[in-house]
Amino acid sequence: MKPTIEMLAGYNVWANGRVYDAVEALPDEDYRADLGAFFGSIHGTLNHLLTADYIWMRRFTGEGPNPDRLDAIQHEAFGDLRAARNAADQRIADYVAGLGENDIAGDLVYRTMSNPAEVRQPLGGLLVNFFNHHTHHRGQVHAMLTRLTGDAPSLDMILFQREAGISEFRPL
Repeated sequence: MKPTIEMLAGYNVWANGRVYDAVEALPDEDYRADLGAFFGSIHGTLNHLLTADYIWMRRFTGEGPNPDRLDAIQHEAFGDLRAARNAADQRIADYVAGLGENDIAGDLVYRTMSNPAEVRQPLGGLLVNFFNHHTHHRGQVHAMLTRLTGDAPSLDMILFQREAGISEFRPL
């Protein structure tokens, strides 16, 4: 399972970079406009992803920021948010690189936020959920970018795999 988790970590870095490149070109009023997503705006959604990463990485490692709300705004300025995103992505990639198959197969005990309870789950499944959560909210940002600009970057995993040389592409 480790190669899959490493691929998901690499995809996460790649996709976040593409999203942030596209968002950087937006006027601030579009970036902050409430477009009806779960966290309102692109600004709110990108901050939520960073907040959720802080929460999960604290659960995984026992270290780092410990937000107490899922809608916490970590950074008001886009440049600061992007720098924090890059640092978080590197931390995630380093964490995944340091895991062994036995770690991934083991359980993690953590406390939920919404309805506080202690939960035990396999780390591998939690990591898949962690990266899937990114995909879910990046999809919302992608839809908001499309609405605002008529265009958004491709986030297809197959494109990442081809660019990273993970899968071989053979044109017909």
